[in-house]
Amino acid sequence: MKWTKTTLGGWGRLPRFACEAARPERLPELNGAFDGLGEGTLIAHGAGRSYGDCALNENGRVLVMNRFDRILGFDPVSGDLEVEAGVSLRALMDVFLPRGFLVPVNPGTAFATVGGAIANDVHGKNHEKDGAFGSCLRWIDLLLPSGETVRVSGDSDRALFEATQGGVGLTGIMVAVGLRLTRVPSNALDVRETKAANLDALLAAIVAEGARARYSVAWIDALASGPELGRGILETAVESPVGLPSGPRRDKALPIDLPGFALNPLSVKAFNALWWSRVPAAGRSRKRRYDSFLFPLDAIHDWNRMYGRRGFRQFQCVVPRADGERALRQLLERVSASRAGSFLAVLKGMGAAGPGPLSFPMPGYLLALDFPERAGTLDLLADMERITRNHGGRIYLAKDSCLSADGFRAMYPRLDEFRAVVERVDPHRRLGSSLSRRLDIRGGGKP
Repeated sequence: MKWTKTTLGGWGRLPRFACEAARPERLPELNGAFDGLGEGTLIAHGAGRSYGDCALNENGRVLVMNRFDRILGFDPVSGDLEVEAGVSLRALMDVFLPRGFLVPVNPGTAFATVGGAIANDVHGKNHEKDGAFGSCLRWIDLLLPSGETVRVSGDSDRALFEATQGGVGLTGIMVAVGLRLTRVPSNALDVRETKAANLDALLAAIVAEGARARYSVAWIDALASGPELGRGILETAVESPVGLPSGPRRDKALPIDLPGFALNPLSVKAFNALWWSRVPAAGRSRKRRYDSFLFPLDAIHDWNRMYGRRGFRQFQCVVPRADGERALRQLLERVSASRAGSFLAVLKGMGAAGPGPLSFPMPGYLLALDFPERAGTLDLLADMERITRNHGGRIYLAKDSCLSADGFRAMYPRLDEFRAVVERVDPHRRLGSSLSRRLDIRGGGKP
């Protein structure tokens, strides 16, 4: 396998680390992935859509898996699908939605790979109804550091199967995956948009509308304050029996890095006011294609360039529903006071916890916000980590770039269970990443 010195970063454009990377195309080539590691470590990397450092490996090796992107088999009766782990969710939607099938759980971007979706146990706008990505998994073919490739499932090795879901790539290299697709009546959703004047009204709408609709997500005005704190627009959707005409995508691209001053309190406040005003007071209903509703930002390629060359950090947490209103209020008050809030702010309900020891979801409310990298951002995120921790919540590793090791241990109480599984399959600690070292996931201050 040919290793090349390069520099890789996450979708947030920071951090960026020097490493050695290889891009295998066939299984025989992949079988030599762990050769010549010495004292170093290796981590798999998919499409680079994780925001922070979970698929980066400073001064180590990174296995770029996006050429393992073949569809291996499909049963149109059961919906059972076999694919290589580097195939993108967008490719699967392009192939199977016209046939009346959909991957049941999709994150906010279709450019993510299936392997990345498993490694982060991604969730979608339908989490309360359908759970996280692991809910549609049948089996995973894992290349272990020993060189053995094993097929793991809930029947063959439940502990390893579950630890891989949300295991941020530390249980092995995913080679192939068995999924079960769900049938859908058309290529479209019937979407309802409802305005809520403040946080209390928005949470009440999320609970009420979320019980009716399969999909539910809210945009929230992170700069609103006072009686308007937490105002937002809730979007709910159900499967439409009648689709929309298919046609070519009209994706656009952001061709340049915007200057660092472009996103400031005045510009974000102006955008938020415009976005709030676009929906009538009585709300509105319309039909939208799945890709438009599930992946709105994918229509703008390289949208991360809007934050400038310094990049940005995303904060994404889930807080338990019992104390969720108070936790969200404190988080939003801190963001509003900082005047650092971005127009990309999301609030939604979350359902059952995933089976993986490091799976992010739990019943409660999810809040996600982006912050340009500038003076004061790290202090803001440290305060938000503290608030989340104090209310029994947790931070999403796929989006994180600055969570503390102490905070991680407190937020993921099944860490020892995960460590035991990984120690069994990787006793020599050949798998590792910048994130695993930063959070001391393996324990003992080692990879």
